[in-house]
Parts: sequence; C-alpha cells; structure tokens
Amino acid sequence: MYQLNDKIINLVPYEPISGTYKIRLDANECPTTLPDDIRGEIKAGLDSLDFNRYPDPMATALVNSFAEYYGINPAFVTAGNGSDELIFLIESAFLEKGDKMLVVSPDFSMYQFYSSICEVECESFIKNDALDIDVDALIDKVNRDDIKLLLFSNPCNPTGRGITAEQARKLVTSVNALVILDEAYMDFWDQSLLGEVEQYSNLIIFRTASKAIGSAALRLGFAVANETISRAVKAVKSPYNVNSFSQMAGTIVYRHKELLENRLKALVKNRETLYNGLLELSKNSDFVVYESVANFVFVKTGYAKEIFEYLKERSIVIRLMGGYLRITAGTGEEVAAVLNSIKEYLEVMA
Repeated sequence: MYQLNDKIINLVPYEPISGTYKIRLDANECPTTLPDDIRGEIKAGLDSLDFNRYPDPMATALVNSFAEYYGINPAFVTAGNGSDELIFLIESAFLEKGDKMLVVSPDFSMYQFYSSICEVECESFIKNDALDIDVDALIDKVNRDDIKLLLFSNPCNPTGRGITAEQARKLVTSVNALVILDEAYMDFWDQSLLGEVEQYSNLIIFRTASKAIGSAALRLGFAVANETISRAVKAVKSPYNVNSFSQMAGTIVYRHKELLENRLKALVKNRETLYNGLLELSKNSDFVVYESVANFVFVKTGYAKEIFEYLKERSIVIRLMGGYLRITAGTGEEVAAVLNSIKEYLEVMA
C-alpha cells in the first residue's frame, strides 16, 4: 500500500480563522476594497481577455505597471502567483543538496516551512529581547556557518520592527550568501533598497499587492533583483504562473498611484492611532507594545488568549501568536472598536 513520505505525512492544510465577523484584523489585509471607478475599469478589462489563451508568461503589462509605480527598471522584476510561490521557487531552485539557509526568529513561518519541503537545512537566528536584529551578529553567523541563503522580512511580520536601509546595505555587502529581503510591508516605511538592486550581485527583494496595494484577492507577488538573478528566476518559474485576470487587474490597480498613496497615508495614521491607544492601555496592565513600521501592532501580554477570545465573542478577530497578539490597523472605526473592547476587558479584569 502506498504511504506518504515522512516530510508530509503529518502536515495539515493551512486553515485561517473561519466564520463571519464584523471586524477582521487578523491577516494584515487592507481594510477597504477597491473603489468603484477602479472596479469599473477591471470589469471593462474582462471584455479584452481571451479565456481560451494562456496568459502572458512574462506578465509584461503588469510588470511595467508595477515598475512604473515604484520608479524602477522593469527588467529587474519577475511577477509571481503571490510571494509564496516565489519563496518556494527560489528556495528550491537557488539551493542545492547540502546547502544551508538561514531565517530569523520570530518571522514569517512559511520561510522555514518551504525549506522542509525542499529538503534544505534551515537554521534560525534569534532576535534580541526587543525583537530587533543584531546585524553584526547576523553577518558573523552567515559567514561563519557558510550560509547560502538568508531570508527574512523587513519590516518584520509579525513584530512590525525593521532594519534601516543603511543596516541592510551593510548586511548585503558583508556576506557572500544570497540575501532575500521580503519587503511586503515596506510600503508603510521608507527604508527600502528597491531602487538599488542592480548595485548588488546577491540581493532579491520581494514585494506584494496584498497589503498596502489592497489587492490580496489577486495573489500577486514580485521578485526584484539585478538582471542576472532576474533572468534565472524567470527561467525556473512556471511558464504561465500568473493568470490573465490577475495580470489585467493588477496592471490597472498599480496605475492609480495617487489613490494608493492617499490610502497608504490613511493606513499609517490609523496604525499610529492603534499603537498610541495600546500604549495608553499598557500603562496599568501586563502589556508590552512594540513600535511598528508596518500596518499592524504587536503586543506581548500574559493574557493574550483571554483578550483574543473576548474580542472574538464581540465579532472582532485579531491574530493570537502564543503570548503575543498581532492587531492589524483597520479603518478608523475598526481601530476605535478594538481599542474600546480591549479597554472593556481590562476594566472587567481590574
């Protein structure tokens, strides 16, 4: 009888929080959908799709629109079916048997998960007590242990912390490993190396349409690197990896730069309101609130599970991560609601 191999036999499918809730602040999504005028353009774009034809394998129009939005050379950009595809693709193609990769902890769990599927040895570099990366120590670790790939999110999911552009440059230029900076949340900060990728032989930057761009439904991720690396990524990816609808819709969305930038400013303002509100609540409670440069706030508390359940009963869902809570900055009304509910809980427990 056929049996599954050891690396997958005990795996279970990923299941996000299910059910219908009034306020969802658990997945770091943009809290508002696309406005009617952009949705109208996308609906009109359906008429131009040839459903009997494969999509453009290079996603040319989408890549050009993305590159124009960020002011970079489209030759440096590869489109993917979400950043998850690109993570798995690069781990499997750029590493060989016996190679070691390194992630940091805490960080996005899928980096290490995909390494196990690729059968690549993966080590973890532990952050300090403030959940920050000691860049010099990280450089020493990479060089000392002959790491071939270093992969981490900047800003970090789930902590909301980040290393500066200066620190990132020092890191990239001080190691021989391939460095992947997952900048899924960098739209909310100003410390990107996106415009510098051609200067480095060992750097890949990931970007996504799922967060600040507000298009998680499209599953669009992008790998940005010099032409040599980009050519290799394009060569190893699936020929038709991004479907025609997502290419068309994404092309339209990235053309609306003013709208996206204005919405981004509102999200940053709401994050600051959430952070300051949590900081105020922490004064007389078991809270450690971490300053964030992403679109969420990370909190350490001895009653994380109790707060999570209390909010859930009130149709508000956030992310429970052991003794931590990760709370997405939603609309102004959603931020006010989650702060008021946490305050209510603390008052009940007082």
